[in-house]
This record gives sequence, C-alpha cells and structure tokens, in this order.
Amino acid sequence: MAFENLSDREKAVLLNLIKHYVETADPVGSRVIASRYDMGLSSATIRNTLQDLEDLGLVQQPHISAGRIPTDLGYRVYVDYYLKPEILSEAEKEHIKQSILKEGRGVNDILGQTCRVLSDITKQLGISIAPRFEEGVLHRLELIPITDERIMAVVVVKSGLARSVIIEVRTTIGERELKEVESALNERLAGLTLGEIRKTIAERLSGVGEDGKLIKLLIDSKNKIWTDERSGDLRSAGVENLLLQPEFMELDHISNLVRIIEDGKVISDFLDSAEQEGLVITIGKENRFSEIMNCSLVISSYRVGKISGTVGVIGPTRMAYNKLASVVECTARTITDVLAGIEEDEE
Repeated sequence: MAFENLSDREKAVLLNLIKHYVETADPVGSRVIASRYDMGLSSATIRNTLQDLEDLGLVQQPHISAGRIPTDLGYRVYVDYYLKPEILSEAEKEHIKQSILKEGRGVNDILGQTCRVLSDITKQLGISIAPRFEEGVLHRLELIPITDERIMAVVVVKSGLARSVIIEVRTTIGERELKEVESALNERLAGLTLGEIRKTIAERLSGVGEDGKLIKLLIDSKNKIWTDERSGDLRSAGVENLLLQPEFMELDHISNLVRIIEDGKVISDFLDSAEQEGLVITIGKENRFSEIMNCSLVISSYRVGKISGTVGVIGPTRMAYNKLASVVECTARTITDVLAGIEEDEE
C-alpha cells in the first residue's frame, strides 16, 4: 500500500495516537482518542480504524488488554508523509546561536557546546561529530619536540580543525633542522587537501632536509599523520535525560547505548555510511546496531569549508519529531554560518 494514500480517518487516528503516545508514553485506546480529540467519530469507529492500522503494521498492542502504540513503520510513515516541522521563532534561533558561542569560537569549542545545547533544548542525548579530515585543506603543520626521540606533528586545516600525532624519531633531531623541515612542509603542502598530501607526499618532499632522515620518517608515517581517524570525534551530552525516559528504565538499555556512544567510531561510521546531506531521521531497527535499535536519530549535516560534519540527537523512538527536526536543522545551519564567519575573519 502507498502509505501517503491513507484515508483521512486513518491518517487522523494515526497522528492523534502518535501525538498522545509521545506525550504520555502510555498505550492509547480508542476511548482516549475519542475523548481527547474532537474527531467527530465514535469510540467503536476509532477502534475499527486502529485495527486497520494494525493490519497495515503501523500500530501494535504491547499487551492484549492494552491500547496501541506506534511501530517503527508507523513512525516512519508519519515522518515521511505527515511530519510538519515546528517553526522556530527568531528568539529561539538567536538563543541557539548565542548558546553555541558561549564557550568560544574555536571549532572544538563550538562542537562541544553544541551537544549541550541540543541536550538542553530537546531533553534527549545531544551529539556532534567532527568533519572528516580527508577533504580538509591544510592550513599549517607544526612539528613540536616532546623529548629527544619524540616529536608531535600538529595538523591544522582551514577553519581551525586540528589533530596531533606523536612520532618516534629514534634519534635526536636538532631544533634548527626541525624548523627547516616544518617551514619546507608548510611551503610545499599548505593549500592541499590531506588526501592529496598523503598520496603525493614523497614526490612533493623530494630534496627537503639536510640528510633526509626526518623527511623519510614523515613520508613513512604518512598514513598515521594524514589519514582520518574517527575514534574520539563524536561528542555527546545529556545521558541523564535518557535516564528519565521510561524506555531506558532497564539498566541494559542505557548501558548498551552509553557503551556504543563512548566508542565513538561506531556511530560516526554508521552516520557516514548514510552519505546524505541535510536532515536525516533513522528510526528503531533502521539503525543497524542492536544497542540503538530501540532509538531514533535525528541528525543534520553542517559544513566547514569543503568538509562536513554531523550534529543531532539520539533518544527513544517515542520523540517529538516535529520539534526535534526543526531544532537540529537550525543548529546545523547556525554552525555552518558561524564557522563560515570565522573562516572569513581568519582570511
């Protein structure tokens, strides 16, 4: 069946059931819908409509004597065909912007604060994922001596994203040589994407350095320095919000979710695999990992120059999708605008 062609009655009953269930977390019966919503329908007619919706797989009874609750498919039909994102006021949009900038204007500060903002506004788990470095354009590289046999390579791409790598050098590198190599690297590599650097670094660094040992080490370490590592790129805030949700009263549910969030890389890779721009909502079993199959993700992409990252919320499938979709989209747009302004200021 084409679910966008539900009858007006089926549509109204489904939307009212979802609305009531999201608000109360209680299974919804025909009498509740008839008394709470002015539909002009009897309880018996609504009961028959609920049975039709159950036959379509859009609602289910958790217990024989209970009312009905939406299924994952029911939420999906609602999101795909009937969702009307809530319009945020200018005051709400400004609040989001100022809250994001509260802790500073650096990318890492903004992404960390974004999690807290999303968590506070939505009462769900707020997440942010830093952009992949692969397409980032190198702004500068710093080589910092840590000990006689260890140096730190700090890679900074445009818009302020940075990562650092410790390299074992096995022999003492003089400060003069280190600075010469650093200068040569920046001269030859700045302005290239990290992917381009990794593929062509040997040719681009030909003839650099007094004896070539440090350059050879940097070339040999190209995958370590220039390859994107996602572990730790995911930030989150608001686990305490989930503890208040009846869906997470069982310790196993929340502990499994916390474990996969703490891993970071699992969620990051899952979201990357969607390869979609803009707002994305995944519901229940659409999430490939068992730890989040009782959750929904409402996420949106933001851009930092030519690269993109993700912000959003994770919570039970019983969530106010209309409000959350608007908040997440607004937050993503705000981050894009803020970071674009910072990039212009730096240039």
